[in-house]
Amino acid sequence: MSDVLDEGPFFHGTKADLEVGDLLTAGFRSNYRPEVVMNHIYFTALPDGAGLAAELAAGDGAPRVYAVEPTGSFENDPNVTDRKFPGNPTRSYRSREPLRILGEVADWTRQTPEALLAWRDRLAALRAHERGAIIN
Repeated sequence: MSDVLDEGPFFHGTKADLEVGDLLTAGFRSNYRPEVVMNHIYFTALPDGAGLAAELAAGDGAPRVYAVEPTGSFENDPNVTDRKFPGNPTRSYRSREPLRILGEVADWTRQTPEALLAWRDRLAALRAHERGAIIN
């Protein structure tokens, strides 16, 4: 990519147990709209944002945040940038190219059970409306 959007560091939240050097790739079901297979892999420059994504991710594993590096070009995540938050204050990005795992991050803020319930309720409400559609 010729224009550097953000120099990082970057993070990805998931419930998958991964190792340094593993690659995260697109082509899996969305955590927020399971009927959608994602064309991109998503990441952020905010560890707590990745932590929230990890806690909301599908699956039974423990939520984990990984430091990652993009292996190719990336763009602002149109699902939050301008559509929900003018500019990119969430520092959220997506790429069609894999992300390489650099290591697990332990220092991120966990959500309270009440906050997680509120987030899940918001996501359910978004799914019920067209504006909750994912730009894939």
